[in-house]
Amino acid sequence: MSRPKAPLSTTSTSSPNVKETTIERSKGSLSRRSFLGKSLAVGAGTIGAGLLANTPTAKASGDITPGDVAILRFLAAAEIIESDLWQQYNELGGVQDSEVPGGSGNAAYTNALEVLDEDMPIYIHDNTDDEFSHWHFLNAFLVSVDAQPVNLDAFRTLPSSKATGAQQIGRLTNLMHLNVDTSWYLRYRSGHNPDFNFVFPQFINISNRPAIPPTDLPSGSDEIQAIANTAAFHFAAIEQGGSSLYSALGLGATNLRVLKILFGIGGSEVNHFAIWHDKAGNAPAVTIPGAGGVVFPDMESFNGRQSRQKNLIMPEPCTFIDPTLPLCSVIRPSSLAQAGAVHAFHAFASSGLFKGQSAAFINFISGLANAADAARRGL
Repeated sequence: MSRPKAPLSTTSTSSPNVKETTIERSKGSLSRRSFLGKSLAVGAGTIGAGLLANTPTAKASGDITPGDVAILRFLAAAEIIESDLWQQYNELGGVQDSEVPGGSGNAAYTNALEVLDEDMPIYIHDNTDDEFSHWHFLNAFLVSVDAQPVNLDAFRTLPSSKATGAQQIGRLTNLMHLNVDTSWYLRYRSGHNPDFNFVFPQFINISNRPAIPPTDLPSGSDEIQAIANTAAFHFAAIEQGGSSLYSALGLGATNLRVLKILFGIGGSEVNHFAIWHDKAGNAPAVTIPGAGGVVFPDMESFNGRQSRQKNLIMPEPCTFIDPTLPLCSVIRPSSLAQAGAVHAFHAFASSGLFKGQSAAFINFISGLANAADAARRGL
């Protein structure tokens, strides 16, 4: 299915001779979100017959093991969680259209994000759309192999932002009290690898900070810029975690089609991370003083420093597989202990993303994570 585009205007600044171009959505085409939304009833564990009629089953390439199902069910839950947080970002700072509906935008927040890159709203929109596609695909695949899909609708109980542009609906995730892991910034500029028990410090300490405006804030203020900067580092933190997660869980998959799914979606997560890694380096210097504040440094001041220079975004070669082998540029970590489902669950929880969630939700996601990590590849 082709991916139609919204009516978005983009301006290239690479050449003075490049004129503004418009990307138009074909009004006669059907967006994949609309198609899946009408065809797939994941909550009831049913799927439209029209979709299944043209969907080859995974059984054609061999039996799906309980471990394969456990991996896919945790990943489906993770993608639902990601879709929830990305939808909140898109409602306030992205592009709201038929492909990613909901919300009406927040001018002050969008302007602050565009300080980092004028294309931030489009990138947010497309990342959101991608996460929804991962969620819908994984649940549809589970149904196609007679496995139970994942539905988290009962846990959509957290409040929305009160800022202009946000829908007032229940959420799975909390973006207003985040502890953002920024160690990835140092990790990908280093020859060390967490899989070999190397612990990286935080690049910037972002503790209990909002990544979306809780209420309307003045455009151009330090507070709204600090929130946008926090979001930028959170974007990369989420997507680098997904890159490692798919790599780690692939080691436990048995069915080749399941392995293909993990490679395919995992590659998309890597691409997302590369984009956000680059954009985070454009965060302007801003300080929110006092308790609960944050300090974003002048990123230009790190020029010439291998561990911090902002444009060194390609993964530095690092220790991989065996310390006696040459360094290699790879996604890291990729071990089950450092990047598996249980690790991802704890990373979500410790970041404050689940602040206010019920014990039932925590127990359900934890159970899925443990089952996924217990999967072992059968030969």
